Amino acid sequence: MTDLDRRVMPAESPAGGSDNIVDLLRDLVNQGSHLADQQLSLIKAEVRESARDIKSAAGGFMGAAVVGISGLGVLLMGLAYILADAIENLGLATIIVGAVALLLAFILYRSAAAKMDATHIAPDRTQRTLQRTPDVVRGEL
Repeated sequence: MTDLDRRVMPAESPAGGSDNIVDLLRDLVNQGSHLADQQLSLIKAEVRESARDIKSAAGGFMGAAVVGISGLGVLLMGLAYILADAIENLGLATIIVGAVALLLAFILYRSAAAKMDATHIAPDRTQRTLQRTPDVVRGEL
């Protein structure tokens, strides 16, 4: 008879009971610690995934800053001079081009902010699993 057969088929104890309670408790503790290790690994994976999303959103914020500052300072000033030649008013042309540049920077910022809001740092799936675990142990699905 193998070890697996002994676990599957209850052995009669002198008192008429089945498996030794110490063995059953040892198995329960081993399975519980294995489950805890698996849950910890899952939490780590979810946190890594969230960190990757945050890095992506941060890159979007940096892109908005580059367009808002560098573009406003160099490229957009050239556009202001071109517009000034067309409308014959340098001050008004500069204000128009500056407003368009700020609108573009705001659109880029809102896009990055929406991506950041959509990112969840908390490991929600693992928390739901951990909340259901006691029910499963009791046999309630």
